Amino acid sequence: MKLSEQFKVDRPMLSFEVFPPKTEARFEPIMSAVEEIAKLDPAYMSVTYGAGGGRSQYTVDIAKSIKAMNVTPLAHLTCVSSDKTTIQTQLTALKAAGIENILALRGDLPKDYVPGEYRHASELIDEIHRFDGEFCIGGACYPEGHPESARQKDDIQHLKEKVDCGCEFLTTQMFFDNDLFYNFMYKIREAGINVPIIAGIMPVTNAAQISRIVDLSGAFMPQSFLNIVDHFRDDPASIYEAGIAYATEQIVDLFANGINHVHVYSMNKPDVAADIQNNLKSILDK
Repeated sequence: MKLSEQFKVDRPMLSFEVFPPKTEARFEPIMSAVEEIAKLDPAYMSVTYGAGGGRSQYTVDIAKSIKAMNVTPLAHLTCVSSDKTTIQTQLTALKAAGIENILALRGDLPKDYVPGEYRHASELIDEIHRFDGEFCIGGACYPEGHPESARQKDDIQHLKEKVDCGCEFLTTQMFFDNDLFYNFMYKIREAGINVPIIAGIMPVTNAAQISRIVDLSGAFMPQSFLNIVDHFRDDPASIYEAGIAYATEQIVDLFANGINHVHVYSMNKPDVAADIQNNLKSILDK
């Protein structure tokens, strides 16, 4: 099912992200986790793309397996380290596997980055659209502004370019302060960006995640959130429970404010996905 159709449904929905293994030896354990998450019957599941395309076949294989489990897959595709031949090959593989939805991303710049055939996600979106107009194409957005963008106004203009190239929905980077997200929503709607926005939520279930999150996204962390992490950091069971509760509270607030589509960065952890979904069972069943 195309996500563009799914997003027309006016009710709260929850989806989960999974990522492929770094090595073949890890494929089976990760597939076991993917299967457990699929049993929760989420609205859809996204599958990330290996850095530099190194795990690209795993992305296709996992997305294809998710589809076989009667869950809609969303395959990530990055372009910064790829040439057009590689992208064409990947699109051909996705189409052959029956994957209808693609999240088109530039990808993180490698340390030895040399500009190639793609510099921006909008170029990849245009490429996908011209390859096969039947793909439903999504993109990424940053409620706090892209780390490489000096002004949020410029970043929002780049989002508009993505939409103009054929992007049908946008998924946010993780955020921990809903007010920042609501402010962002106001600004992009004012800029004429009217595609569905999927809120990305990361449940923090151990203290070690904090430094990784800061390094990856630079996301603002409210003092209330930092207090939780600081208070429970030495108690694994407590910080897990507190992290699930904080993420659940964020999602409830989003649903209450009319944001129906929330994507949970579950880090291949079926227990995290299940606990978040169970906390929202009555809301999601309406």
